[in-house]
Amino acid sequence: MPLRLAALAFGLTQSATPVPPPIVTAPPVPERQLLAWMPGTVTCAGMAVQAVRMRRPYLALIYPFADQPKPVDYRFRLDASGRPLSIERVVTAGYVPYADDIGPSLAASRFSAGGERKDCRISYTARRTSYADTPVDDLISYTLNPIEGRLPREGWAAIFPATATCDKAPRPAPLNQVFPDFDKVAATPGVRDWTMLAYDLDAGGKPTGVRVLTGTGNAALNDAASVALEQSRYTNGPKTGCRFPYYRVAGVLEAPVPPEKESVWPVGATCPREIGWAKRPPLRYPDPYRKRSIEGWALIGFDVAPWGGTGAITVLASEPSADFGVAATQLIREGVVAVSKTGFTGCVERVRFAMGKPGMTPNTDGD
Repeated sequence: MPLRLAALAFGLTQSATPVPPPIVTAPPVPERQLLAWMPGTVTCAGMAVQAVRMRRPYLALIYPFADQPKPVDYRFRLDASGRPLSIERVVTAGYVPYADDIGPSLAASRFSAGGERKDCRISYTARRTSYADTPVDDLISYTLNPIEGRLPREGWAAIFPATATCDKAPRPAPLNQVFPDFDKVAATPGVRDWTMLAYDLDAGGKPTGVRVLTGTGNAALNDAASVALEQSRYTNGPKTGCRFPYYRVAGVLEAPVPPEKESVWPVGATCPREIGWAKRPPLRYPDPYRKRSIEGWALIGFDVAPWGGTGAITVLASEPSADFGVAATQLIREGVVAVSKTGFTGCVERVRFAMGKPGMTPNTDGD
């Protein structure tokens, strides 16, 4: 009996001993990729058109298991100067991720001058590359506009040369970082200009061998940035293979002159020429165009119910892109007109999207 009890007690002790959980190893985080929308050939009425300045959309940082975006097609027209207008996406699918800057980048592009050309088309194809396979210019460009978060260390390693010591500890720290007077550097309409400078540091932390590595080609920015960097001073010299960027915010790309409301006023309209808004539409600028300082306008037709609600909203015209018409439609939908006995038909409102001075909020108004 005592032996049996002892054995039972021993068994209870053994079963009470906790069993360690299995060791679970988290899978490695996959290296992200750079997604670039590559513009194809531009044709107008089936004839190829030469691009003078083809602006590429901003790059995105994505995970490799993300679905491959389908090509995105646009149609537009060219005015006599070669400026794209009436830009509109050819909708063959729903929302396309990472494609918000395609329309704005096309609006900032320029083509050969000539007579006005219609029925113009272009297709953008998504290119995905690892950090090692991405052109250095694209890696640098992304660091200056990191839409999907900061570029990881592996991406930065591809920017610095293998023999560089500037990215090794102890890294240089600025004692006096000099910047140009950017107001004296001419800005490019619709384009955020940048330049990446390469240089070494002597033992005293003075930049030597300052040179332009790559950039958007703004010569004034290249010159002003080089002078500013030569005047800067750093710690922890000497170093080799250093890099430093300077950028200039995009200049305002003004909208084409809008037509008067009377030019599209419907026959038989009962709406007054000046609408009395009880609740003015909220001011909201299309963000992808704001980032490139691109202005626009839209003429919106609509009816008004007796209680002030708006309906039957139609885009009568918009430039330089249909996106301004979409944004203006939303503004009119959220506005409320003063109460009336019968309401109105055939109302027309012109909505203008205008950039303010640097540092000011963009302006959206109706007139």
